[in-house]
Amino acid sequence: MSDFNMETFFFPADEEHIKRERSKAREMRRSQWFKNLKGKGQCYYCKERVHPKELTMDHIVPIVRGGKTSRNNVVTCCKECNNKKKYMLPVEWEEYLQSLETDE
Repeated sequence: MSDFNMETFFFPADEEHIKRERSKAREMRRSQWFKNLKGKGQCYYCKERVHPKELTMDHIVPIVRGGKTSRNNVVTCCKECNNKKKYMLPVEWEEYLQSLETDE
């Protein structure tokens, strides 16, 4: 696995930002737009077909890393991918996936 250490570069957003964006995320989960997105039943990351009730909301750039709750930063994903991605940025997620391929 890579020597890359995410914690070295992790500077969490301030509490006010996190609180505000999580509130927006709760509202967005109730929106028709997000319900339609979930209704497609596909994980953004692994592309697997999943029952819509098993999909979660994920911020591509996580809130704690300064991400915003907006349509261009929110996707549906399966719980497994969401748990694995945690607070990774897209570039970190890609590196993680590549490390899995080289470990096999």
